[in-house]
Amino acid sequence: MKLSTLTLGGLALVISLTACDKAAKPAASTPAASAPAATPASAFRPIFNGKDLTGWYGLNPHSVVKLEGEKKAEALKKMRDEFATNWKVENGELVNDGHGPYATTEEEFGDIEFLIEYKTVAGADSGIYLRGTPQVQIWDKTQVFDPAKPTRRPHLGSGGLFNNTPDTPGRDPLVVADKPFGEWNSFRIRQIGARTWVWLNDQLVVDGNVMENYWDKAQPLPAKGPIMLQTHGGEIRWRNLKVREIGADEAKKILAGADAKK
Repeated sequence: MKLSTLTLGGLALVISLTACDKAAKPAASTPAASAPAATPASAFRPIFNGKDLTGWYGLNPHSVVKLEGEKKAEALKKMRDEFATNWKVENGELVNDGHGPYATTEEEFGDIEFLIEYKTVAGADSGIYLRGTPQVQIWDKTQVFDPAKPTRRPHLGSGGLFNNTPDTPGRDPLVVADKPFGEWNSFRIRQIGARTWVWLNDQLVVDGNVMENYWDKAQPLPAKGPIMLQTHGGEIRWRNLKVREIGADEAKKILAGADAKK
């Protein structure tokens, strides 16, 4: 009996350690799909001119979502006025010091393919809001997993739909594709309706999963909204921001092809 009890106790310990290890380690790598066939460069148009902040303004939607009337109007004006304090253009790059309102496009977008490159520093994180909704996440993947915060998984890499419900498809990236600090990372993001594909450095990290409406989980993603670049504690640089609209016929074709693979 003594041997049997020890054996069962050891088995329980192994199971417990295995469960913790699973949370702390990246998921086993899956074959990474290559980025979609190259679209002619002429199909894309820049949304940042590389010279100044034309076409962009400052907004942190989290700070005004519950405000109304004059208080909201005052807060919105203040963020527009403060925008240039924390954002600048340098060497053709859109640069943020880690603070201030998010860089937000004056233009609103629906179904799009979006190209963008970024470079950040250790300890920082950021994200790309689509249709004004968070977010395609950017992490410092060298951060150590903290069991006290089990849904915060920077070690799994950037590109996931972080504000989706934890443990749902697309919430964490399929593979770790981040480049070392000091190197430029490139995103190719495709969104049709709420269906979202993300390639980071030509590796598929989100495969057509639904981006949830963070602002109201019971409602679908808005049909259109601005692109927003989040500020969150460390310098981040952006360049080569380009977009192309996806028409209805192309959207149907892409969705049909994606559904056929299921």
